[in-house]
Amino acid sequence: MKPPHKHYPDYANPELLDKIPLNARTVLDVGCAQGALGAAYLRRNPTCRMLGIDVDEEAAELARQRLTEAVCGDVEQTPMPFEVPEGIDCIIYGDVLEHLVDPWALLAEHVKYLSPQGTVLVCMPNVEHWSFAAKLLTGTFDYEEQGLFDKTHLRWFTPRTMGKLLASAGLALADIAPRPINTQAAEQFVQALAPGLKAIGVEPQEFLNRAAPLQFLWRARKAQLGNIEVTATMLAPQGGVSDVRVVEPMRALSTDSRMIAKVAPEEAIEPAAEIPRIAVIHRPLLNGAAGKQRIRRLLDKGYLVVTEFDDHPMFMEERGLDVHQMLTFRGVHAVQTSTMPLAEVLVAENPEVAVFPNGVFELPAVHNFADPEQMTFFFGALNRQADWAEYMPVLNEVARAVGPRLRFQVLFDQAFYNALETPHKSFEPLADYTTYKKLLCQSEISFMPLSDSVFNRAKSDLKFIEAGAARVAALANPTVYGSVIEDGKTGLIFRNPAELRSSLLRLLAYPEATKRVAQAARDYVSSKRMLAYQVDERIKWYHSLWARRDELNEALKARAPELFT
Repeated sequence: MKPPHKHYPDYANPELLDKIPLNARTVLDVGCAQGALGAAYLRRNPTCRMLGIDVDEEAAELARQRLTEAVCGDVEQTPMPFEVPEGIDCIIYGDVLEHLVDPWALLAEHVKYLSPQGTVLVCMPNVEHWSFAAKLLTGTFDYEEQGLFDKTHLRWFTPRTMGKLLASAGLALADIAPRPINTQAAEQFVQALAPGLKAIGVEPQEFLNRAAPLQFLWRARKAQLGNIEVTATMLAPQGGVSDVRVVEPMRALSTDSRMIAKVAPEEAIEPAAEIPRIAVIHRPLLNGAAGKQRIRRLLDKGYLVVTEFDDHPMFMEERGLDVHQMLTFRGVHAVQTSTMPLAEVLVAENPEVAVFPNGVFELPAVHNFADPEQMTFFFGALNRQADWAEYMPVLNEVARAVGPRLRFQVLFDQAFYNALETPHKSFEPLADYTTYKKLLCQSEISFMPLSDSVFNRAKSDLKFIEAGAARVAALANPTVYGSVIEDGKTGLIFRNPAELRSSLLRLLAYPEATKRVAQAARDYVSSKRMLAYQVDERIKWYHSLWARRDELNEALKARAPELFT
């Protein structure tokens, strides 16, 4: 196994992390070191049983604090030190197999413990890397303390020989991904060798493809299952909506090796292969001849078409558009949305509606509640002046009373920032989602005013789950939030300016109690609202759409016959 942890940084390989199935129930990290990879994964799938084994006791001791279970031992002597009656959904060998005496035997033994649809992930150094050839040609090859020439490496594999190893264990290769580093040096080396390579019948470009990656990532399955392609379009990011409804769900789906999930411009959508294919169009305004042409293009390429929409369509009517005449909902095979109230509106246009509540891809590291003498009040929303206007006098009153103890961080809304009568305020204009989350994580209180209206009742509780994930206390109206926040436990609900004053002063007066409320919200999100918990449901729905494509096509022809004339 991997040598003592002192040789390796406490680091989670991001490419390997992104390939662990997000919906796994049990994961085993072989050679887990200090548990950094498993700890990072648990922030994405907190209910997973994360197991680790490492030969170094000091590393295993730290891993025990981070993972569900961790043991110290030689995995070749004790291949399975855990009870796994339901099987393991993913076994990870991150820079491990090259250290083993008999990786063939270990892999064959471990496959016995995989669940029926289990996945194996392997990350290994590439023996065909150009630097190997360079050192051999120059006579400078020697072992090193770590890295590609680690002196503890016992085995070497190429992509071809690793494929044979996986197949010999009864696994079906799902995909292989290179990890190229310093490609410019690789290109220069291959260019210099080009005449010699051609002389021995090796194409330089083909050799570069093999020689540039420092490592390869293999993903293999116990069962060969049918793939499905899901390609989504995305509106220009605005306030994180595109990230939450498109980017992160596609990222979640792509962790399942059966899924070819990606985001692409609509005009670039092309079938990846002759496999089931779904096109998810984000908030399209499909109107007139142009709308008809957009759908026809996708239908002609064999796609089932889904509209992703997360707002009440009444805003389109306010712009003079007739929703009933448009093809946004009735002119597609199905619709996916974020709330049941919104689904009840959309089902009148298309009976095939699925609700996927907004979820959190990853729990962020927490950085707040460091100073009990100061709290930051976060407000980051678009088009909410009608919701917050009546509360501004109270906010200014409290700000005057407490002075620098209350700081305001405003994102997006210049009018809100301008209306605050305090010097203790900061403003950021429209920012990307990463910046939004960073500023939220540095706050203690998140303000969520939402007046009672038909439009607002169809909104989701996204602001609350974002705040909860960041361990930030929610201060919210009952519209939407009243059904999810436990008042006084996972957040505070206010119904009028007087209640807002009382609730805000309470949060400021008792910082430890505020922190407990924020932590309870994070616990709620961790246990109920992670994207990991809806991956299976999303995949199942997409497969069901494809299985019913003849039925759905007939229904589409009946709803929108103009698409077929």
